[in-house]
Amino acid sequence: MTDSTPSYGPYLDKFFPEVYKSLNKVSGQVRKIYPDVDLSTALIELISVRASQLNGCAACLSIHVPAARRAGVSETKLQVLPAWREVDVFDAQEKAALELCEELTLLPPGRRHADAAVRACEHFAEEQVAALEWAIILINTYNRISIASGHPPLTR
Repeated sequence: MTDSTPSYGPYLDKFFPEVYKSLNKVSGQVRKIYPDVDLSTALIELISVRASQLNGCAACLSIHVPAARRAGVSETKLQVLPAWREVDVFDAQEKAALELCEELTLLPPGRRHADAAVRACEHFAEEQVAALEWAIILINTYNRISIASGHPPLTR
């Protein structure tokens, strides 16, 4: 590799900006749903952080960890998020959302997320679960774009 060869592929959002703009438009439409179905910004940011951790997306973590703090997610929750099953700082709704997030992010072989979705429906209305699934799908999409493009973390 020479000095002029990028260490990652091209920035997908720069080569086909109309596609990326369309994705941002979809994301904006989905964000409008959250208040309509009574999902907090804190919960959405919590699952965005968890998916980004699972995917190893530094760029998205640099955006969503500060956003989670601004939305009111406690520092303790952010610090222990990878071990959320092992601690008692998350409520039943957060645990259900995190389980759904992990199932849709990891897509374990031989399983589909139906069990996690059914369990989530014990804590959320169906439209809330659908909105959570859209949030999880979108953050995974952004994670993959940033990872494929080699987007660096934001510096503040």
